[in-house]
Amino acid sequence: MAPRTHGKRKIDAIDLTGDDDVGSASWAHRAPPGDVTQSQRNSWMEQGDEADAEDIVISSQDGEDSVYQSYQLYGILDTKIVGVQYYTGHATPGEHVIVRREPNNPYDSNALRVENVQRAQIGHIPRTMASKLAKYMDSGALLVEGSLSGHVGSYDCPIALKLFGTSEPVERANLRSQMKADSLPSAVIDHKEKEAKTRKAEELKKIAAAKKVKGGKTGGRGQQWGHSSQTDYAGTLSQGDGNSSQSFENLIDGSERFNPREVGSVVEKFGAGEDALAAMPMAECPKKLTTQLLPYQRQALAWLLEKENPQLPSAGSDDAVQLWKCSRNGQIYTNVATSFSLKNQKPTLASGGILSDDMGMGKTIEMISLIASDNADSTVSSKSKTTLIIAPVGVMSNWSGQIAHHIKPDHALRVLVYHGHNKKPMKAEDFGEYDVVITSYGTLATEYFPRGKKDPPSVPRQQGLFSTEWRRVILDEGHIIRNPQTKSALAALNLMAQSRWVLTGTPIINNLKDLFSLVRFIGLTGGLERLEIFNSVLIRPLNQGDVNASLLLQALMATICLRRKKEMKFVDLKLPELSEYVHRIDFLDHEKEKYEALQAKAKGLLHTVQRNQTNSNGKGQDTYRHLLEMLLRLRQVCNHWKLCGERVNSVLSVLESQKVVDLTPENRKALQDMLQVSIESREDCPICLENLHNPVITACAHVFGADCIERVIETQHRCPMCRAEPLELESLVHPAVDLGETSDQPDIDTDTSSSKVEALLSILKASSKKPGTKTVIFSQWTSFLNIIQAQLDANGYKYARIDGTMRANERDASLTALETDPECTVMLASLAVCSVGLNLVAANQVILADSWWAPAIEDQAVDRVHRLGQKKPTTVWRLVMNDSIEDQVLNIQAEKRKLMMTAFQEKTGKRMKEGSTARMGDIERLLR
Repeated sequence: MAPRTHGKRKIDAIDLTGDDDVGSASWAHRAPPGDVTQSQRNSWMEQGDEADAEDIVISSQDGEDSVYQSYQLYGILDTKIVGVQYYTGHATPGEHVIVRREPNNPYDSNALRVENVQRAQIGHIPRTMASKLAKYMDSGALLVEGSLSGHVGSYDCPIALKLFGTSEPVERANLRSQMKADSLPSAVIDHKEKEAKTRKAEELKKIAAAKKVKGGKTGGRGQQWGHSSQTDYAGTLSQGDGNSSQSFENLIDGSERFNPREVGSVVEKFGAGEDALAAMPMAECPKKLTTQLLPYQRQALAWLLEKENPQLPSAGSDDAVQLWKCSRNGQIYTNVATSFSLKNQKPTLASGGILSDDMGMGKTIEMISLIASDNADSTVSSKSKTTLIIAPVGVMSNWSGQIAHHIKPDHALRVLVYHGHNKKPMKAEDFGEYDVVITSYGTLATEYFPRGKKDPPSVPRQQGLFSTEWRRVILDEGHIIRNPQTKSALAALNLMAQSRWVLTGTPIINNLKDLFSLVRFIGLTGGLERLEIFNSVLIRPLNQGDVNASLLLQALMATICLRRKKEMKFVDLKLPELSEYVHRIDFLDHEKEKYEALQAKAKGLLHTVQRNQTNSNGKGQDTYRHLLEMLLRLRQVCNHWKLCGERVNSVLSVLESQKVVDLTPENRKALQDMLQVSIESREDCPICLENLHNPVITACAHVFGADCIERVIETQHRCPMCRAEPLELESLVHPAVDLGETSDQPDIDTDTSSSKVEALLSILKASSKKPGTKTVIFSQWTSFLNIIQAQLDANGYKYARIDGTMRANERDASLTALETDPECTVMLASLAVCSVGLNLVAANQVILADSWWAPAIEDQAVDRVHRLGQKKPTTVWRLVMNDSIEDQVLNIQAEKRKLMMTAFQEKTGKRMKEGSTARMGDIERLLR
């Protein structure tokens, strides 16, 4: 049986197991030039630490199950566990167990061991059955999940094995025939296919019947379409009509009212409903605070205090605490998610949770109030009174400033900012002198994974963050650890703390696996802290629409997460009205010509990719890269045709005749363009199969996470994708400036505008008639910000700017100008740097010049303006070109929001061939 590749090649583990510390070379080859100051050198190294925090740590197969998340159930195999008399693993009927391959077993190379959720071995699958299943598990053709179907006896125990396989039609047919030959059950998938054929036949009958009824009546449909089109595009802004000075009211009349968050107003299934949230008890405002907490913030404080001191359910109670229930006799605790039970032993409860209030509702002050509630009494040991706050570097100063602002001077907290290469080594007793220690994810990861060490030293240590037990650990922007294999996630997991908190407005960004990493960090017990079990009881059943899994997710979120939204009536932020519009724009003739030429080329490439999906000669991947590049260019030409370059095409032409390109300045820029395409398209690292982390591209045009490819280079000096050599650290090309950003200046003629730029200027001109209006213009491309900047100069606007190419002091100066200079009415802002840690309430108008693939990023950008502290009505404009790819981007965004707000349902895993097929479906939609 051929090994599973799913369209992407996972590199053999032997390529990844060097002895050096993971990521130790990540920034070594990017050292700054010798003629820099020590301050600049330190700043450079600190940026390296933050980048390293997102590096992937390649470990055992613990995370492998994420690859299988969209597999379908084929059948259920009833067999037994043998040899239970030799093992101590305890399990009860109905309990989910882990079935793991044991190829190095000295007695049977096909061995399958069975473990409980605590990874204690229960026994083995019988040899004969194991010999059938082993080859399927080794190749990845089948995923095997188990649950006990009876009591553990003296020698064996019944078990039901669920067999999951691919949903790709051709592979599915082959797999079914092989399973039948081996007498393995496939009744479930057989039944589903039979049902699908029946439905298809019925649909064909309906279509045929409808055609007979309609006969030749086709005109009606054309008239209806024409009417619909008129309605949809009533908001079109037609360029060239001479109307360059529209009123603000005319602009609104000519745009569509748009509320991207309305998908969440239908029902938010998971977590408590609004009525229950409104009825939550309130805590007293701590006396140490200078600020009077709002009622909903006092409710949050009461919830925080309760979750730091959880209590097990009473005997026979219907209540479940952290999914644990207690038997009537009080002797057995059972986890309702996994059915794992403990007899005469109390389970460990997690102290902490996830605070997921909307951005701008005051999560920071809520956590400060929790810290201020600590009493310096005898119940808190001297080593456990300090709170550790881990935050992105750009937010650290906000924490220290907010603590100083909200705490009374006579109760001032002792705060230490523990960051930078000049920080002095500290021991547990040194940290104990402070009430709060603030550090960064980069510092945390660097201390847990010391450079030059093969493995992280054990905890506790003699000094540093891992030398003491913290009163509590707070992860600000906690979704940073959503990938459980990153250095920052593993480092946070190994901190010693009494309580653990995650602050994030977006606990789920990509998929439900994001939530798993947070659950594991908090310290939930009972099995969900194991990724295999989390997949088995939550992610996969949710994919298949299992109602019980939905109820389980609801129970999980209710027990660990508090989420309130700004629009909830009881929150009553008294925020001014937020009005959001889609402003549709017509292409000029020459713009339409360029767009349609690119679109035709993209459709041709799409057909080529579809024909070559099964091609193994590597050309299919090159064509797919061409297609992704064309999609990026289509989106850019919607903004301005000057953004579309030809460097990528020239490099791909060279690569067709030779394996690598010379790293000339021109080719390096072209490779950076190709790298940006992969970043924009949310590609995966082909080594670890996770989202790209600190991405780089090789001279043979293959994209990897820096840490992964550097590990490969340590053991073999050739590309693991195409075997091109030599491959050295010096030949890796990094993004031009920042993720998705470039400092390149297009060849701009300030007299040459574009339809979208003119529409943007029309909005600025109309809104300038309203005194006090300040506007933030967001774009994902700094090159487009450059074009807008030239037009603002030409039209006499005073503006500020913030993007990833600027130093921290320059960003601060821009923010100050927007806040304090009445003449500064415009802020040009990169979406990439505005998703965390900025307060832009000085503005009251937002223009989203282009649509971002992940809607959460756009929502966060808008929430930087419309948040606590905003005093003026706020208007948001989304600029969309008619009959373009941007229409479909909005539709895809709406689907993502609906998944997040109503079901938290896992999307198809994009690491698999069927995931790739789903992505191709998205591409087809974009090119309609």
